[in-house]
Amino acid sequence: MGACKILIIEDEIKIARFVELELKYEGYDVEKANDGRQGLEIALKGEYDLILLDIMIPSMNGIEVLRRLRENSNVPVIMLTAKDEVMDKVIGLDMGANDYVTKPFAIEELLARIRATLKTTRIRKESADILQINNLKMDLKKYVASYDGNLIDLTKREFDLLKYLMENKNIVLTREKIVEKVWGYDYLGDTNVVDVYIRYLRSKIDEKYKTKLINTVRGVGYLLKDEK
Repeated sequence: MGACKILIIEDEIKIARFVELELKYEGYDVEKANDGRQGLEIALKGEYDLILLDIMIPSMNGIEVLRRLRENSNVPVIMLTAKDEVMDKVIGLDMGANDYVTKPFAIEELLARIRATLKTTRIRKESADILQINNLKMDLKKYVASYDGNLIDLTKREFDLLKYLMENKNIVLTREKIVEKVWGYDYLGDTNVVDVYIRYLRSKIDEKYKTKLINTVRGVGYLLKDEK
């Protein structure tokens, strides 16, 4: 696993350089931008694990950079603010900043905030890769499904269908909607194919493990029911 990439958007050259050196010493891969427009352009073109964003920067202030960034990206952002910018802190957090650090700051505090933010983000990403309902579990990253720890042998289509059902648990899904999302817009076959694959899933999950997760809603479609 490579080093985490951090983008510093800060117009005070000495501060930016100081933070850059400290971050590199800690093993991070670092890039810098000295104004808002340049920073936004770099942020949208690259893939960063975290952005340090000063509020008072030229050409486009940090709040506007954050607003535009959030239209396209969920990259973690730590705002750098002055002591008297209380409203900017509130606005920044409301607009999607993950944290803020007040200037002047101790580098130890900034490093601690960065570690905490990266850890939280990593945990969220890992959680997003796992779908679970009762004893049924899907690991989307490893592309495996299991029930009570026992692997379920699924074809790609069965896996995709089960994933769609789990992502929409307790929601009734029509056959047409399932075909559209699992088979794709260009599928020209009959929607009865959904019934066939639902039977496959039931034989491998409901019938095999004596449970009832996949439910039929007559005349409409199917839902995967979370009993909790």
